[in-house]
Amino acid sequence: MAIPIVAIVGRPNVGKSTIFNRMVKRRLAIVDKESGVTRDRKYYQTEWNGYPFIVVDTGGIVPSTKDTMTQSIRAQAELAIEEADLIIFVADCKIGITDYDQQIAKMLFPVQDKVILTVNKVDNDKEELEVYEFMALGFGDPIGISAISGRNFSEFQDQIVNKLPSRSEIEEQFRENTIKIAVVGKPNVGKSSLVNKIIGQNSVIVDDIPGTTRDSIHLNFEYNGCNMTIIDTAGLRRKSRVKFGIEYFSNLRSLRSINDADIVLVLLDAQEEISVQDKRIIEYAQSQFKALILVVNKWDVIEKDHKTAKKYEDEIRYSVNYASYAPLIFISAKSGQRVRKLLDLVLFVNKQREKRIPTHYMNAFLQKIVGQNPPTHTLHKRVKFYYASQVDTNPPLFLFVMNNATLIAENYQRYIQNQIRQEFGFDGVTIKLKFKDKS
Repeated sequence: MAIPIVAIVGRPNVGKSTIFNRMVKRRLAIVDKESGVTRDRKYYQTEWNGYPFIVVDTGGIVPSTKDTMTQSIRAQAELAIEEADLIIFVADCKIGITDYDQQIAKMLFPVQDKVILTVNKVDNDKEELEVYEFMALGFGDPIGISAISGRNFSEFQDQIVNKLPSRSEIEEQFRENTIKIAVVGKPNVGKSSLVNKIIGQNSVIVDDIPGTTRDSIHLNFEYNGCNMTIIDTAGLRRKSRVKFGIEYFSNLRSLRSINDADIVLVLLDAQEEISVQDKRIIEYAQSQFKALILVVNKWDVIEKDHKTAKKYEDEIRYSVNYASYAPLIFISAKSGQRVRKLLDLVLFVNKQREKRIPTHYMNAFLQKIVGQNPPTHTLHKRVKFYYASQVDTNPPLFLFVMNNATLIAENYQRYIQNQIRQEFGFDGVTIKLKFKDKS
């Protein structure tokens, strides 16, 4: 499911970061009485009543100013307004309507259908009545909340979910039984060239200038009788190099594209060593339990002999040994070299995602691996497994029922995961393990 974006906007010091922190249920945004503390956008995936969305905390908008930093903050907030599926416009009950609030209201009026007017710092019933003066801003009935105490916060989040697109609406971009493929990587690694070669037409702008693709683009096609949706994302950059402006949301879209995908193609540049940013892309895809394929592009420009591919693969496997289960393929998006083999690999990994191991096989497997290497505990406590089963696919989820789930060490979890791969395959698939007490 495509995950909607909810942006929190308003003038400085109205409590946007406090609202953000309460929505994501952790203290991520800096909260300070000094205005302008939130200079760049903070974002985090959260959920309410089972509905997931990404919430974005923006710097305070000061509409008319010559200050360079303040102008940059305003530019970011304007981007949030443009890109968000829903906008939370925050005002301050204690101060009332200000000129800044009125100017921000004018900015938001063209997209008023996706605005929830929220009045923060409403701490008692008397102040609840004062909320209605904010109807003068032109966005209908405001909701009064206190982000610090949590007053009316459940009702506030109910309004957010009710105003977001329904699940059926946001899933319309994907056809039924479609394999969703995200193409991700650093800027200028050849993502759009690969998409064009797969689709067979110049449907995405290709340019040698890094970062040409700002948006995530969804393209439907068919291969060997299978429906596929390929998502061409904007290049991910290191956070320290993401400046104020459009690239922040390019990164946000790329992360959202990984969330939306079933299989992530991580494009690596054959002309460059694997970078920290490449590793972070892989780690993020793993954290979302996505299937992975490592794709080394621009292979046609490398001088090589019969040992070159093996040398490259060994270097990559060493650099990202935590993704050793991910298939690796060398291609040229420009010439089309091995692009069909890449699509065949996508179909193979998709079958691995859908694989289900019968419970009697799992229990025989569990008995075998425990017999080979019994679990131990540092305090010599008894560790006993009762049974195992695969309870889900996409991604595969394996449940192990035992006497005390807290006794399983991390290295033994890795042992189980490696043995599952050795016994049953699951190439390219990120596996989930769950340990549960019998009681």
